[in-house]
Amino acid sequence: MVIEFDAELPDGGVLHGYDTGGDRPAVLWHHGTPNIGSPPAPLFAAADRLGLRWLSYDRPGYGGSPRRPGRRLADAAGYAATVADARDVARFAVMGHSGGASHALACAALLPDRVTAVVAAASLAPYDAEGLDWYAGMIASGVASLRAAAAGRDAKERHEASGAEYDPEFTEADEAALAGAWSWFGSVVGPAQQGDPGGLVDDDLAYVSPWGVAPARIGAPLLLLHGDRDGIAPVAHAEWLAGHCPTAALRRSPRDGHISVLRHAESALEWVRAAVG
Repeated sequence: MVIEFDAELPDGGVLHGYDTGGDRPAVLWHHGTPNIGSPPAPLFAAADRLGLRWLSYDRPGYGGSPRRPGRRLADAAGYAATVADARDVARFAVMGHSGGASHALACAALLPDRVTAVVAAASLAPYDAEGLDWYAGMIASGVASLRAAAAGRDAKERHEASGAEYDPEFTEADEAALAGAWSWFGSVVGPAQQGDPGGLVDDDLAYVSPWGVAPARIGAPLLLLHGDRDGIAPVAHAEWLAGHCPTAALRRSPRDGHISVLRHAESALEWVRAAVG
């Protein structure tokens, strides 16, 4: 059972949260773009087997969390702390997929006393990553969308209002995953795409802006999962992160793309369980 709740931010704002409950170590899920924040149902059985609990929240602009224009990736730390405090959780692991992985990394870098382990699946690296050709290997519609964001809020909003088609160019492995257990994405992407695209706009602006913290500051054990055939977040991003984060281990999957890399998420949860004891 998933408990839904609202958590009040220090400035009076609200985050809509989710909790599978239980007196067990928590993993705080950071969702992708555009998703709402429901925790990953395909991993519930594995979490139960391992004695883990899921926490998560809708990022501002999605689901039940009002928009907060100008938010940065670093703000994920305050959001995570607020959600955890609302459920009396002192320490927790973090796990994110796609854009959520970048938020998980920023969160871990800023909460060294609270984050116990980090899993980042299909993550982007910082936009200002030295020595990384950030757009290399990225699908054309992703480049167009993120270059619009890099040109500023007005350009990004015009891009979204133009009706430009976004083609994720999923691989056969991705399509197979989406036809199987990870069809769950339909339940979190659909609600996120209804109405105003503010959450997506603010996410993309954050990805092409300074994070507000260097991922190299992460002190907790870090596991990077990445598919070599990912065109949404090219594998060079994970290689850069692995080379700049002292605690990182990189698990590359030669046959996987952006979604199918989550076939390895259960083994990543086993790694979390071992890391948190």
